[in-house]
Amino acid sequence: MIHTNLKKKFSCCVLAFLLFAVICVWKEKKKGSYYNSSKFQAKGLQALKCLEKPAAGSESQSASLSSTQDPHRGSQAPSSLRGPAKAKREASFQVWNKDSSSKNLIPRLQKIWKNYLNMNKYKVSYKGPGPGVKFSAEALRCHLRDHVNVSMVEATDFPFNTSLWEGYLPKENIRTKAGPWGRCAVVSSAGSLKSSQLGQEIDSHDAVLRFNGAPTANFQQDVGTKTTIRLMNSQLVTTEKRFLKDSLYNEGILIVWDPSVYHSDIPKWYQNPDYNFFSNYKSYRKLHPNQPFYILKPQMPWELWDILQEISPEKIQPNPPSSGMLGFQVGEKMDV
Repeated sequence: MIHTNLKKKFSCCVLAFLLFAVICVWKEKKKGSYYNSSKFQAKGLQALKCLEKPAAGSESQSASLSSTQDPHRGSQAPSSLRGPAKAKREASFQVWNKDSSSKNLIPRLQKIWKNYLNMNKYKVSYKGPGPGVKFSAEALRCHLRDHVNVSMVEATDFPFNTSLWEGYLPKENIRTKAGPWGRCAVVSSAGSLKSSQLGQEIDSHDAVLRFNGAPTANFQQDVGTKTTIRLMNSQLVTTEKRFLKDSLYNEGILIVWDPSVYHSDIPKWYQNPDYNFFSNYKSYRKLHPNQPFYILKPQMPWELWDILQEISPEKIQPNPPSSGMLGFQVGEKMDV
């Protein structure tokens, strides 16, 4: 009788164990993707750590930096490094530095990068100096000034001198309308400006340049309220449904730019724009005939790109620079 009871108990234990094993296997399968992604991330972190070049005395430098950057720590900062802060610092790593290059990428990303370069949508055929030409900061500034012509399409440029465009382009040159200014603030559209409390500082400049649809309402303390120039890409002007109605665009001078094939002249670009914004441009001008609204010449972005390629240590994407990069150059030209 006792022997039979032991058999029953043993059978129950085996069944319970099997049931538990089945449940565990099911959970593992359900969470498999999570564990795989975690494992991949861990390997990625390990690989990135290998790219970092540890400097002698980095521990002491980190401790000094931590104590000086946070005024609330005071004399307690060094002792706090012995706790969780030290572990946090040891887990940090540098992803990219001045000695990094595309060679640091894993083979799969190198292949993607090379394929992207080979796509060459804008038919770039750079023949200039570089890459890797060295300039001092002042020499580079002069180089940009001499080789990048920040100019707008004029009513005398074909086909803008035809009856289809009569009365649409501003009559005054942008330099006459806009400047000169003593100080310009080029305001990023990045979320990092939130809580910066830089609004008053930004508005204290003679001119403030903003980009695309970056708002000021509800963010005045961080980004200011003044808008002297708003530089927009042609995609926004073409596809943004609110462009013709939103009062955001009604302040200051508007400039729109559109990518062209590498160093195309105006007639060639006009026949094949990246975004056909011309209809919306005319519509806006009809609604706001007194607001200056300029079209950036298509050659200017590529003149800037040539210099970026010249000073870069290796080949860069064969795409025109971003609105932000163009904005810095526009601000530089207007800042006298």
